Amino acid sequence: MNKQHIVINGGGMVGATLAILLAEQGRQVTVIEASDKDFSQISPEVDLRVSAISASSQQLLQQVGAWPLIAAQRHCPYMRLSTWQQGGEALTFDAADIQAPLLGYIIENQVVQASLWQVMVQYDTIKVLQGQGIQSFTNSASGVMIQLADGNELQADLLVGADGAHSFCRQHGGIGITAWDYRQSCMLVHIKTDSVQQDMTWQEFVSTGPRAFLPLAGQDASLAWYHQNKTIAQMAQYSNEQLKQAILQEFAPLKFDFEVVKHGAFPLVRRHAQQYYLDSLVLVGDAAHTINPLAGQGVNLGFKDVQALAAELLLTDLSHQADKARALADYQSRRRPDNLLMQTAMDVFYKGFSCKLPGLSALRQGALTLAQHAGPIKHQVMKYAMGL
Repeated sequence: MNKQHIVINGGGMVGATLAILLAEQGRQVTVIEASDKDFSQISPEVDLRVSAISASSQQLLQQVGAWPLIAAQRHCPYMRLSTWQQGGEALTFDAADIQAPLLGYIIENQVVQASLWQVMVQYDTIKVLQGQGIQSFTNSASGVMIQLADGNELQADLLVGADGAHSFCRQHGGIGITAWDYRQSCMLVHIKTDSVQQDMTWQEFVSTGPRAFLPLAGQDASLAWYHQNKTIAQMAQYSNEQLKQAILQEFAPLKFDFEVVKHGAFPLVRRHAQQYYLDSLVLVGDAAHTINPLAGQGVNLGFKDVQALAAELLLTDLSHQADKARALADYQSRRRPDNLLMQTAMDVFYKGFSCKLPGLSALRQGALTLAQHAGPIKHQVMKYAMGL
């Protein structure tokens, strides 16, 4: 039987970042990743899954040593963010207004993950088990006994569920969730433009849901199209040329020609764990919370989770039950209210712009116009979104 200090289930961006932070504390860490894919390699094909990396998340990636590797690969800094309702005046955030060099980066998930894995495997104190998952585990205040799919066992002082929205750790550990289905899906469309790299991301709200443009490195870009599940399912059957024609008809005018490269869709579901820890099990990232992707805050919230958890564990003796319980309770008290606030804010924004009550369109436009000219308040909102 091999005793480990901390086992992390899930080697995605959030799990890998946490593993590095804990290794820097001198802890022994085992990362269990069910997929046998070589995550350290970047495909020449652009990933459909992209993330808006905030300034604070970029600083974290710099701290763990992954940012230089990311900066050497495909990434797109953006300086402006604009949002409006169809036919109305835009609310625009510009990095120059707060004397910042940029607002953030749009980066393919595979680029971030590959860079983190290249750093992670350099640590002798991090053991990576790939190609198998956790079969079951027994959780108690003193630790966790983990049965792997290959029959081996691990004993851990702490098990971290970083295994995504459908977290096995959360479900098997008996932690409930509060969830609801938005009854909408989002289609992601990778396009190749005939223009130079863009530096602004934008989002237009229409009655059926938002439509967004996210610039990527070089001439690549990503479009996000929200609509009812049935409509998205129908569009998923379109050829690339049919989808291009639909985009030209429905989207706000694009100032360049483009070709559709590929597309995919996912349903919108909000989930929030009713507690972030139980005995020696703790949840981070999507295992603890999923948010409407409206503002691209999902992975940034996950990065905040791992920063907070690593900070709470820094001086914690995990073999001491009272110390461990205190650290996990402090982590929950730091992160759960903040994540709930962000989920609620996104829901208010999303539902507010989807509502078709008479007179509400004028009210929304008035709010956007007021916000556009709000000066210092607008600047504070920008800094909060950047994590500063």
